Amino acid sequence: MTGDDKTIKILFFGDMVGKPGRYAVRDFLQNPETFFDCPNDRFKNHFIIANVENASHGFGLTEKNYNELCDYGIHCMTSGNHIWDKKDIINYIDKADKLIRPINYPQIVAGKGSGIFEFNGVKIAVINVLGRVFMNLVDSQWEIVKSEIERLKEITPIIIIDFHAEATAEKICFAKYCAELGCSAFFGTHTHVQTADESIINNTTGYITDAGFCGGCDSVIGMDYKTSLSRFLTGIPERYEIADSKISQINAVEVEINILTGYAVAIKRFYCSRKEIEEENSQ
Repeated sequence: MTGDDKTIKILFFGDMVGKPGRYAVRDFLQNPETFFDCPNDRFKNHFIIANVENASHGFGLTEKNYNELCDYGIHCMTSGNHIWDKKDIINYIDKADKLIRPINYPQIVAGKGSGIFEFNGVKIAVINVLGRVFMNLVDSQWEIVKSEIERLKEITPIIIIDFHAEATAEKICFAKYCAELGCSAFFGTHTHVQTADESIINNTTGYITDAGFCGGCDSVIGMDYKTSLSRFLTGIPERYEIADSKISQINAVEVEINILTGYAVAIKRFYCSRKEIEEENSQ
């Protein structure tokens, strides 16, 4: 494509849960036809983003798994409230140039809340944000993100947001707010249940309330059913375990963006599964 019609495609993976989620994403990128009928090079020229806050046994991200995900071809990793659950995160987050944490943690917190990535000669800005409704209290996102979008707009028209939040109303309202500020795509994460409301807000901003999760299908949002049931029945905070599921799923969203205007021109969600390889199913 040339001129005003030139676009770039973003592929965003919902929350990756444990080894089943990591391997599902790896295989989806390497052999997408094992999940659905499409050419092997379907995502070769996509900028790949994945939410990784649950990637290491369901809670946090180890440096070993960070390096593993880099090798899979993921260009940017976003996170959320579980990003601090693995102790070694503090030791490597400042040198992990593909990883961002929510921008509305206090400024003294390690890591960065946004990043600018260059892909095929195009600069793409990504912001990670944490919601406040039914979540641990962090700084208010409204003015912080407004200021950050304005700053990033001086560098690139393409602004991507991962809003890690619980409440649907907060996600919808914040997405409309970010669309007015010039956001190109807005992906909700955290609930692990993909919503069927993908749309383009104001003819400018690709949107979905929640991108869903990547991991074991036979599970409770990626976790073992019996452990989850026990917690609900007893109210006792028993440790969650990754589901031992023989079927894995991919939840992802593709957004096509005009590189000159920063406007989204198309959006498509993927919800697909395939039988997991037996020996890779352990967590």
